[in-house]
Amino acid sequence: MLAVHTTWTKPQIIDTGVFKVDDFDILTTILSALKWKEMNGEIKLCTDSTGLSFYKRRDMTWLWDDISTELDNIPDRINPRMFWACGKLFALRNQTAPVAMIDTDFIVWDRLAFDSLKDVTAIHREDIYPDVYPDVHHFNMQYGYIFDADLDWRERPANAAFYVVKNQDFLRQYTDSAIDFMMNTIEGDNLTYMVFAEQRLFAMTAKKLGLELETFSDLEHLFENGENYFTHTWGMKQQMRDSDALRSHFCKRCINRIKRDYPEYIDTIKEIDELKKYF
Repeated sequence: MLAVHTTWTKPQIIDTGVFKVDDFDILTTILSALKWKEMNGEIKLCTDSTGLSFYKRRDMTWLWDDISTELDNIPDRINPRMFWACGKLFALRNQTAPVAMIDTDFIVWDRLAFDSLKDVTAIHREDIYPDVYPDVHHFNMQYGYIFDADLDWRERPANAAFYVVKNQDFLRQYTDSAIDFMMNTIEGDNLTYMVFAEQRLFAMTAKKLGLELETFSDLEHLFENGENYFTHTWGMKQQMRDSDALRSHFCKRCINRIKRDYPEYIDTIKEIDELKKYF
């Protein structure tokens, strides 16, 4: 099955003036792409012109079977600070089901039984904590925007770090509703609005269409046994930024795994400036 990585650089550039990627994120991107190609099929990158230049300068474009700069076309009307992950929604809108969306900091270590999956499958569900997933009255929307009355606000959101969509109608309705929401917000924070568009609407749309939303795992199982099948570094990124020892240990573990599984690529990877100190 085709998987899609996304890199939208605009949110970071607006905040800092430059686009950069931490060394540990470069390594998870490499392992994510290589392991997917080994185990599960082709993988493409949807990015923008700045993102493509970043990967070209590091000789990393060979990681993907295809690369698109379609994220150059995200409308200026969408606030990149609020909707920092919206590149994934625009990338998904341009795909055809079946397709897998996978974050560059997420690694699938084994083969997946795609034929047995239902129409929509996410890595895990999330609980409805009010400070993360508030009710409908929280959102400050353009005059005339109306939330779909068929959305069930009791439906538990789905984490969007990794998911598989096999239903084209779901793909279209989910991305249309999420993009319409992002286009019609007035002003708000950069957490509750983004996770509503990406994660809550994912589950709500499946429920609205009468589709069973399957999960690969749950949080408890992932914490206990996740690295046997999945690795997601989201929760430890700040710890690695704060601890040189932890950062170095993680990066060296990744490099050792690449040496073991993909020795033919080591000479290329060791020339990436951000990684040279680990060789």
